[in-house]
Amino acid sequence: MHFLQSALQIKGGKNISARTHVGVVDEEEAYRKYSADTSRPFVQGRRFSTKIKGKLFIQKESNVQIKKLEEKNMCGIVGYVGTEQAAPVLLQGLEKLEYRGYDSAGIAVYQNNIFTIKTKGRLSDLKEKIEKTGSNVQGTVGIGHTRWATHGAPSDVNSHPHNSENGRISVVHNGIIENYMELKAFLQQQGKKFVSETDTEIVAQLFDYYYQGDLVDTMIKVIEKIRGAYALGVLCSEHPDEIVAVRKDSPLLVGLGKNENYIASDIPALLEYTREYYLLEDNEIVLLKKDGVQIFDLNKKEIKKEIFPVTWDVSAAEKDGYDYFMMKEIMEQPEGLRKTILPRIKDNTIQLDQIALTAEQVKNINRIHIVACGSAWHASIVGKYVIERISRIPVEVDLASEFRYRQPILQKNDLCIIVSQSGETADTLAALREAKKHGVRVLSIVNVVGSSIARESDDVIYTWAGPEIAVATTKGYSTQLSVMYLLALYFGAAKENITSKDMMEYIEKLKKVPDDVEQLLKVEQRMKELAKQYAHSKDVFVIGRGIDYAAALEGSLKLKEISYIHSEAYAAGELKHGTISLVEDGTLVIAVATQEALFEKLISNIKEVKARGADVIAIATEGSTSIEKVADEVFYIPKTNEMFTASATVVPLQLLSYYIAVERGCDVDKPRNLAKSVTVE
Repeated sequence: MHFLQSALQIKGGKNISARTHVGVVDEEEAYRKYSADTSRPFVQGRRFSTKIKGKLFIQKESNVQIKKLEEKNMCGIVGYVGTEQAAPVLLQGLEKLEYRGYDSAGIAVYQNNIFTIKTKGRLSDLKEKIEKTGSNVQGTVGIGHTRWATHGAPSDVNSHPHNSENGRISVVHNGIIENYMELKAFLQQQGKKFVSETDTEIVAQLFDYYYQGDLVDTMIKVIEKIRGAYALGVLCSEHPDEIVAVRKDSPLLVGLGKNENYIASDIPALLEYTREYYLLEDNEIVLLKKDGVQIFDLNKKEIKKEIFPVTWDVSAAEKDGYDYFMMKEIMEQPEGLRKTILPRIKDNTIQLDQIALTAEQVKNINRIHIVACGSAWHASIVGKYVIERISRIPVEVDLASEFRYRQPILQKNDLCIIVSQSGETADTLAALREAKKHGVRVLSIVNVVGSSIARESDDVIYTWAGPEIAVATTKGYSTQLSVMYLLALYFGAAKENITSKDMMEYIEKLKKVPDDVEQLLKVEQRMKELAKQYAHSKDVFVIGRGIDYAAALEGSLKLKEISYIHSEAYAAGELKHGTISLVEDGTLVIAVATQEALFEKLISNIKEVKARGADVIAIATEGSTSIEKVADEVFYIPKTNEMFTASATVVPLQLLSYYIAVERGCDVDKPRNLAKSVTVE
């Protein structure tokens, strides 16, 4: 049951609020009943009331929201037109997109007509189902999809692709159609019958309703009617050698081959087949044939695009002998850091040749707003500490999902830094557009070259981490930290807040950050042993002060997202303000203590939790041996500048989280309810 934003259930003479949490009735049933009673489709914004199962349902909200709070996910699309059998290409591509999270999967292949096969469960279940069908899926044109349920529970019937009632149209869709209920009511009045609970089936039926022989014309009519964020791939039985697709606020790219072409949600799906791509912009429609690709705008004017080459090695998107991508990516951090840091250091200066932001413009920066989500937000908090300390420019850090709704005060000389591994995070992309709307310069830090955020920013600095497949970020986060260090030094030099001597010392330590991380990877075996001891912990708390608190936030997130153990990070000074009441015998507390000026205070915090029975694992800097007197276990990071410690302190936290998750039997790369990139708000 979905929940409408504002409704009243009249029962026994009492008004019962149903705002956000009380499901009065299924809203689909409400719309359907309303349309039947009034003989007209519901129009968003119109008040209405209707009786369902003896209950009076009154809709009063001017802007009906029908999205669940948990609709923050990302499905996967693959499409193929060529001379080879489509099904193996679709399945292999979908396997490469498993990291995005899914609960069901399906494909549609044209062979004399459109043959659709789909199932709830894993891709292995789909493959088994396909094997039983034999020759029915041997066509050379097809679309495939991995779904994460939003509208309608995970089931075979709700899985994609979805077909029109007459079977002429088949659709795969990522995103959310916000006005799907009013469109469904309209189509039902036209005699269309629906079999699923999804918003996607509306697209298939609407496409069929408007279809008059031309796929591009029909797509234009469809996207004029639908509202929301979406990427669509469409098959039509009357155009057996073509796929038509479009994107709006949801990633979709075109892969180019010889006598074959592709669409996909992300590059890893197609790496084995092509290194040449077209990157679609919003509202660009692509018509895919085996011998060519055409791209159109909403006026059906053909668009010429430059080919985007991808240089990733195929092996970069493979496990390469590791049990999980996450461990492979933890181990790849030193390499990613070297690639991100070292080419940007020349003659003891930071040179960011790829951005147009000049030293003179930096001098005039009034304030920096860093906006991000999840782990990127944690890297941004570290960024605030180092940028303010080194450059003395005021910095605000915002969660992207909050930024545009708080009516931020943005001024002409402000700089907005947008941080996203994928470059497609919906809330972060919306924050970027909000900043641009206010005339603020936007610099982005992203890992995926050519992503939406990269393309829409004034300047972009890439983190050369390579493809990151595991849902829980590791090397993406580490390389984001390194860019924060580079920017702090770049800004500090431009503002003339760093002496030449200080700059040399900073750069010397910065160059060593990859080596420091590499050294910390050697604690792997001990973390594996500790994981056995703490795998069944009820609660884990991670504490720190200053930059160490930012590191604690990331460590805590890693643990809870992949092991499902409740974990929270706290600024250690806040323990006495309530948190310490949660500490009891055997509670694991991880203390990060690398900031010299705050070290003794952190020791006092450790003593407080020890007095209440906690087990304490500490992470400190080499030479800080006094911490051994109060902690049960200590891991030391190499001596470095305190501004750069977060890169090293996170490594033991990553390894401990990983091995606890493995010990608990969790799917480390694909934690439940999570997706790699959140492309729906």
